[in-house]
Order: sequence, then structure tokens, then C-alpha cells
Amino acid sequence: MGGGPCTRLGCSERRLRAPWLIALPLATALGVLIPAEALRAEQRWAQGVFPVSRFLGYTSHFGERSGAAGRRERHTGLDIAAPLGSAVRSWWSGSVESVINDGSCGVGVVIRSGDYVHTYCHLAGRVEGGSYRSGGVSLRAGSRVRGGQTIGHVGMSGRSSGPHLHWAVSWRGRWLDPGRILRAMVAARRS
Repeated sequence: MGGGPCTRLGCSERRLRAPWLIALPLATALGVLIPAEALRAEQRWAQGVFPVSRFLGYTSHFGERSGAAGRRERHTGLDIAAPLGSAVRSWWSGSVESVINDGSCGVGVVIRSGDYVHTYCHLAGRVEGGSYRSGGVSLRAGSRVRGGQTIGHVGMSGRSSGPHLHWAVSWRGRWLDPGRILRAMVAARRS
């Protein structure tokens, strides 16, 4: 996949430009108004799977943060601390769009689930010949994955100061706050 880390992970958030809806409770749980086209996915929020098997905490939120050398930067995902080697699971069923091996994301996997794309960075393992391998996991562009399937392991590849997963989700190319998605998953399970 071409482009540097900013084009791949999006250094700046793009705002949703579609019509907004207000009335649905899960839209409220997301904390944002959602374009009508995205609402079709809300019935599936309860099927989402938390992306790490062994959660230790959140180390960096979605949005503005202090980056390298103290400069403000846009963080397009949620950083989830977990022990080195912990299983990373696919949030939803879909197909692998690409594998990544660069200086920012490190080793990573990009999965498409319809209009949603979820990205997993800082994985353990390696990318060789267009395939990602870690333990018994072997994925390449076009591989089908199920929600909850192990797709990798927590590592420290790329720009990382400790073992964690950078999990990012976009809808039609617009970055969404994964923390709000997690809250929507909880709300959907309660209803």
C-alpha cells in the first residue's frame, strides 16, 4: 500500500458531511450525530468484538494529543495497552484490504467491513511477500476474517514506546472515535 503514514492513517480527521440524524439512542451513545448511511451498521454494534484479549488500559485517546518533540498532532485511533503477545481480534467480520510494514504503524493489518475500515497497528510478527505472519496467523490482501478471529498479536513495531494496539476505524474515509464505538457496542448489548 503506497503513501506515508499520514496518508495511510490520516493525520487529520475529516468531518462527516452527510445529513445528520438526531433521534436514535445509539447515535446518542456514540456521542456524535451519524450520517443516515452509517445507521444501517448500528444494529450490528452489539456484534462488535473488543480488539484485544488481555486489556491493561488505554494509553492514548482519539483526537489531538502531544506527539514527538511536544508538537500537537491528530491521533486517528485509540491506543490499547496489553501484554506483549496478547491476541488481537478482528472487531467485525470482513476481508483484509492490506498489510502494513512502515515506520509509524509498524506491522499492521487493514480490514474492510463494508463501508467501515478498521486498522490494527504495532503488531508483533512480520510482513513477507505481501503476507502478515505471527504465530499461527497468516493473512494477506483478500483473506476473509470473522469477528473475534485472532488476526495478530500485540507488539511494539513502528512508532511505539511500549506494547499496545493502535486501533483505528473509519467510515467511508472519515475517521471515527473508537472509544465512542466501544460505548455504542455496550449500549447495543444492553438494549
